[in-house]
Amino acid sequence: MSESLKATRTTVAIGSLTVDAFMLPDGSYRMSQSGAASAIADAPVYALRFLKTNDSKLLLGEAFTDYSPETIEVESDPNVRGQTRINALPLEVVAAYWLYRAFKGNKAAFILSGALISESLERRFDDAFGVVRTEQERNDATRARIESLERDLASLGEGFAIDQEIRRERDYFESLLKQNGIDPYGLPSNFPNDDRPTS
Repeated sequence: MSESLKATRTTVAIGSLTVDAFMLPDGSYRMSQSGAASAIADAPVYALRFLKTNDSKLLLGEAFTDYSPETIEVESDPNVRGQTRINALPLEVVAAYWLYRAFKGNKAAFILSGALISESLERRFDDAFGVVRTEQERNDATRARIESLERDLASLGEGFAIDQEIRRERDYFESLLKQNGIDPYGLPSNFPNDDRPTS
C-alpha cells in the first residue's frame, strides 16, 4: 500500500469488548486478523486457517477463493499503541470466520455472533418503528445479551464443552495422521499378514 493510502484506526465497543477498527481511504472497514481472532479467544492462526478451508469458499463465495489477508499501513497515532501494519480482513470475512468458529464449538464466537445478530435485528426493527436509541443504549443492550448468553451456556453444563473438546481432539489426531502421510478416512493400502486360521 502506498504512503498516501493509510488506514485510520479507532476502537469499537461490542458490549464490554473493545476491538480495533480500521477504515481505508475508500470508506471500507477492516479488522486485523489478530483482532478478529482475539475477540473470540482464538489464536490468530485460526483466522488464517479458516481462509484456507473449503468452508470459507462456501460461506464467502468465489471472490474469496485463495484469499489472503491484505497487509495495510495504519496512520500512526501517538496516543495508541500498536503496529503500523496489520493483516486486514473485510468485515464480511470476520463475520463468516466468527460464525464458522461458533459452528465448530467456540463458545466466545457463539456468544458474540448471537449478540450481534440480535443487535442487528433490533436496529432494523427500531428503524421500521421509528425508535431512536443512543449508541450507549445499544451497547448496554448488547452487553446484557452477551452476559445472558454466557449464563445460558454455563447452565447447559459440560455438554457444550465436552463436544468442543471432542472436536479439538479429533482435529488434532486428524492433522497428526495427515502429517504422517495417512489419510484418516481412507482404507489402508496394504494389510498386514493375518495369521488367524481361516474356516
